[in-house]
Amino acid sequence: MDFLLSFFISNAYADNGATPGSGMGSILLLVVFILIFYFLLWRPQSKRAKEHRAMVTALNKGDEVITNGGILGKISEVDNEFIVLTIANNVNIKVQKHAVATVVPKGTTKATPGAGASSGSDSSSDSGKSV
Repeated sequence: MDFLLSFFISNAYADNGATPGSGMGSILLLVVFILIFYFLLWRPQSKRAKEHRAMVTALNKGDEVITNGGILGKISEVDNEFIVLTIANNVNIKVQKHAVATVVPKGTTKATPGAGASSGSDSSSDSGKSV
C-alpha cells in the first residue's frame, strides 16, 4: 500500500537554499526598471508640463493660438484663468487658458481660408455652408 501512495505523492526534499548574491541581482533589476521608467516617462512629461505652464503664463492680447479642440483664434482679452478668443468677425468665445495647445505665428488667422475674409467667390454659394 505504501508503494501506491509513494507513486502518486512524491517526497518533498529540502532545498540547498538561495545562492548568495541573488537578492542583489533582483534589487539591481528593480533599480534599472525605475531608471528606465524615469527617463522614458516621468522626465519628458514633467518637461512638457513645465513648457506648457510657461506658454500659458506668457499669453498676451493679440497672440494667435490654437486650442486643444482645434479652434484657431486671436486673443482679445486675458484674465487670470480665462481668455477671450476672436475666431471670426464679431464672434468671440471664452476658454480656459490651459485649453490653449500652441501659440502660432502672427498672421496665421488671416492666411487661413474662410477666416472671415472673402475669398472672391460668390457670396450666395457660401451662405449654405456650415463651419
